[in-house]
Amino acid sequence: MAQPERNERQRMRPAPLLFEPSEAAADPEHFFDLDAMEDPKELLARATELTHAFRAAADRAVEFQAVAAAQLADPRRFDRLTAADVAERAEWTEDYAKKMIEFGRSLLRNAGP
Repeated sequence: MAQPERNERQRMRPAPLLFEPSEAAADPEHFFDLDAMEDPKELLARATELTHAFRAAADRAVEFQAVAAAQLADPRRFDRLTAADVAERAEWTEDYAKKMIEFGRSLLRNAGP
């Protein structure tokens, strides 16, 4: 997974992801006030902002997963984990864990996420 360039990252973070009040989160129909918007233009704009923000957040979280996997599998650690152990903890396949460990190592070499 390549890191997006700076201007692409700025484009992908247009909407702040704010926590919803617990009573709103308990309502399955409620989602970041989108359910309350009546203007379809406003709804489309806000839903698009949230889509970009969630994608950017997911990409960032994957980078942190990779760094953590690489750190856990670091052969210099006395308590290092095997790729199979990392896969089990993260609920990945072992092949995917190996790829994530290598991706994390490349991120660490290049200053991390």
